[in-house]
Amino acid sequence: MLAFVLYLLVGRYPKPGFTNPLSFFEDPLALRILLSVRLPRAVGAVLLGAVLGGAGAAFQTVFGNPLVEPGFLGVSQGAALGAALAMVLGAADPNLVALSAFVAALAALRLSLVLAARFRFGGQVLRLVLAGIAVSAFCAAALSFVKYAADPLSQLPDITFWTMGGLSAMGWNRLAAAAPIAIISLISLFALRWRATILSLDDEASRALGARPEFERGAIIVAATAGVAAMTAVSGIVSWVGLVVPHLARVTAGPDGRSSIPASMAVGALFVLACDAISRTALPGELPLGIPTALLGAAAFVALLASRRTGIPR
Repeated sequence: MLAFVLYLLVGRYPKPGFTNPLSFFEDPLALRILLSVRLPRAVGAVLLGAVLGGAGAAFQTVFGNPLVEPGFLGVSQGAALGAALAMVLGAADPNLVALSAFVAALAALRLSLVLAARFRFGGQVLRLVLAGIAVSAFCAAALSFVKYAADPLSQLPDITFWTMGGLSAMGWNRLAAAAPIAIISLISLFALRWRATILSLDDEASRALGARPEFERGAIIVAATAGVAAMTAVSGIVSWVGLVVPHLARVTAGPDGRSSIPASMAVGALFVLACDAISRTALPGELPLGIPTALLGAAAFVALLASRRTGIPR
């Protein structure tokens, strides 16, 4: 909550740096900026970080793999492909771009699940990972083709900026479109958090403990991916949050999904708030959000690996 309040006070108006809270009562323009620009962006940053952090923790726990991140089933690349196609086809409305990204992300997830069901090699977890790798590679190749076909002066810069992530276009309308799905995703992951650790075991052991691995793992995957797809559609691809935040949360919360998943949501919200504050104030022009998240996330990941304070015991 303190980080949220500090975020609202940081900006460029009426002068760069922290804003005196009294100015919101004295300057109508400052109050309008607070309510129409900073507040929806702050809420969007909290939801984005919570969804990416919670989804990353759920995936890493369920799959027993500390290197899994929320977009590994092709969701991130699928969203990027959908957004790029919308831009190349001339979609001028940002909401149409976001809708195209969301639909493509869900289509990529569906394709990963279908391929995993058809694979005849390995168990369910391995099949999902292999299917996600294949779908991500296909979407990445298709995205490269779309970028090559895009107008280098008008369309290509927009596609590149979108794929680097950012909350500069976040407003109440875009937030209203993505927030319901993101909130339902967070509630679902919170409700299923106590099953995640059981699902990290082998399927036989999970069944012996009363779990239904295929159904419950699928429910967690769908819940997490829906939230990630919704927020990615309105923010672009924001890297490293879903990978490194669960490791940071497990340092104090431990590996149990009952505590690590809610902790990852909170740490993710704090992390994205801090990174977005840096992206909009560090330079005269706004940085894409993916730059500070990648820089800080990679540094934190290296520090955790060097200290041997990360990992998911099974």
